Amino acid sequence: MKKIPLAFTLALLFVGSIHLSVCFAQSYTTMGLPHGAKARLGKGEIRDITYTKDGTKLIVAVSIGIWFYDAETIEPLYLLTGHTSTVNSIALSPDGETLASGSSDNTIHLWDVSTGRHLRTLTGHSRPVMSISFSSDGVTLASGSSDNTVRLWDTGTGEEVYTLEGHSKWVRGVSFSPDGAILASGSEDSTVRFWNVQTGEHLRTLTGHLYTIYSLAFTPDGETLATSSVDKTIRLWDVSTGTHRRTLEGHTSWIQSISISSDGEMLASASNDKTIRLWDISNGDLINTLTGHTNNVNIVTFNHDNQILVSGSPDTTMRFWDVNSGDSINTLSGYFQWITGVSISSDNQRLASSSFFATIQIWDLTKLSHVHTLTEHTRPVLNVDISPDGLTLASVSYDNTVRLWDLDTGNPLRILSGHTDFVREVSFSPDGKIIASAGHDNTVRLWDANTGDLLRTLTEHEVLVFSVTFSPDGKMLASSDNLATILLWDVDSGVILNELSGHSGSVIDVAFSSDGRRLASASLDETVWLWDVSTGNHLNTLTGHTDSVNSVSFSPNGILLASGSNDKTIRLWDARTGDYIKTLSGHTSFVNDVSFSDDSLTLASASTDSTILLWPFTSDGTHSVEPGGKQFTRWGLIKTTSVFQNYPNPFNPDTWIPYQLAKPAEVSISIFSADGSLIRKLDIGHREVGLYVSQSEAAHWDGKNENGEKVSSGVYFYTFTAGNFTSTRKMLILK
Repeated sequence: MKKIPLAFTLALLFVGSIHLSVCFAQSYTTMGLPHGAKARLGKGEIRDITYTKDGTKLIVAVSIGIWFYDAETIEPLYLLTGHTSTVNSIALSPDGETLASGSSDNTIHLWDVSTGRHLRTLTGHSRPVMSISFSSDGVTLASGSSDNTVRLWDTGTGEEVYTLEGHSKWVRGVSFSPDGAILASGSEDSTVRFWNVQTGEHLRTLTGHLYTIYSLAFTPDGETLATSSVDKTIRLWDVSTGTHRRTLEGHTSWIQSISISSDGEMLASASNDKTIRLWDISNGDLINTLTGHTNNVNIVTFNHDNQILVSGSPDTTMRFWDVNSGDSINTLSGYFQWITGVSISSDNQRLASSSFFATIQIWDLTKLSHVHTLTEHTRPVLNVDISPDGLTLASVSYDNTVRLWDLDTGNPLRILSGHTDFVREVSFSPDGKIIASAGHDNTVRLWDANTGDLLRTLTEHEVLVFSVTFSPDGKMLASSDNLATILLWDVDSGVILNELSGHSGSVIDVAFSSDGRRLASASLDETVWLWDVSTGNHLNTLTGHTDSVNSVSFSPNGILLASGSNDKTIRLWDARTGDYIKTLSGHTSFVNDVSFSDDSLTLASASTDSTILLWPFTSDGTHSVEPGGKQFTRWGLIKTTSVFQNYPNPFNPDTWIPYQLAKPAEVSISIFSADGSLIRKLDIGHREVGLYVSQSEAAHWDGKNENGEKVSSGVYFYTFTAGNFTSTRKMLILK
């Protein structure tokens, strides 16, 4: 066996460790963060809910991962991350030990429920996985996808067993019969199909629903299948014959989710009519209608003893209901949907965010807490801007209006009407006296911020206007449109000063540098351009994004430029040269807006994944990350290759080994016992320059040797090798 020098066999020392992102003492705002982010506002959009088998934990699938809650206290315990897109569905194995999650990243992940450890990834679907279900013996997992297929998987090996084809549109729901012999699938083609689980053979097609089937569930005795649809009905079917037994009617809009109590007596249905209904399965009678949600109800489920019903909604809440009385007994908030815009107040105390579901949220940045929800808009809110004095908030919406709010109280102040189509963006002048709004009616409008009077309408754009912003001195206005045209205006006269063109796609956003000398433009052509404002000359094209660029923001200190894209990333650039610095990853969907705080110490990014991430910076433009709370690294300028202490340490059974690379290298880690025997080698592979400290990027050791056997308690050493660099550290396993 290979030996390491005896000098490494030292007395046991306890060393500091980097805290796991999955821990029990954290606020939800810091759980499961991507590396480099300091906080998260919003918990994501609720997609599915289930209880653990013992009823002690509540599991909630959201757009950014999977939350675990204490079922009694409803306190967040941890967040599982790993999917790169929205988690659409979750299912527990019959023994309660394994959780499966299906995602819009086209994959299924299997997790250990007790530890949260990722076990396996199932790949094969070519489009998002919309629903998943375990067979009664836990051996088989079924998945339905927007690739129009149903797939059966061996949960032990992760291998695909069958691909079931026949549906002509998305498969929205899958469910096994209690005996595991039949799989039912519901589709947007309005049909339900029965499949033989052992052979993959199509057994029967049930027709009767008029539109998409969203959800389906078997009764515990396996004799009845319930299905819900966009046609506003629930249908009950005889499983043995496939005949229609009964239709439950009463909802006035789509029924997105149904759940059957474990005793088979009740069915709960969640609808876009904002209600939940409880039904008697034996006779189809309506038992109760539960009201309280202020928006669509997307998901509903019974707890383990059928005494509590849990529901989730885009109204930002998850509600808990007493099944017997129908009373709402608890509410959890913070589940926002599609954050479209973000703005930070000049004193860095408040942040405002806009949502596709017609709401605006006000946040306290000092406490990382939610303060107000503003609900006067009647359609999606697309953008917000806080006035320079921090007193007023302006918002724009699909309802064609600009609205002004008191930022402190959240009270509405004034409605600015005049746009004849929806309004895309709003911006205060630096002195706060003028508001500019960009509309899809092809106009830019200037308003008196104090009176709300319309000052001027700029009509030179030939198509819809995406963006508008003032220069730092307030004398110039820049606007961009769907024809990739950027116009520079004199604010006082409304005269066009210059026209900038060159992008091959619509220009979605524009921003002035803090000195007013450069303009950045973000485009559907996947690039950011830098322009000389005085001459209108194109200075540089910034490339690297792999999808539309939605937003650009210069740091007020003039050092950085940030861009947010549909490729789910934020890129940092040198504001003066346009040189690429670093990519910030962590959002699971489009990045719609990026905005620096006035002190340049925080970048806020708003995403369609329904969260806002806050990224920290130092005064010299360094993006700060703190492995172990001690080290700061300048992104893109890492000067030394290093390996850090493993975390947790001591550990059992898993640990992570973080490191940083100053240059690209082949990375490996050799693990030795106290006597110097090599027991495991981790071949990490080729890695680029960067910091690898989060669970998703650090090296992982599961505490096993090369034979897959768990090693005993004691002192171990790990030797990190990256090219010509080698370093050895000590760690401890305690069982």
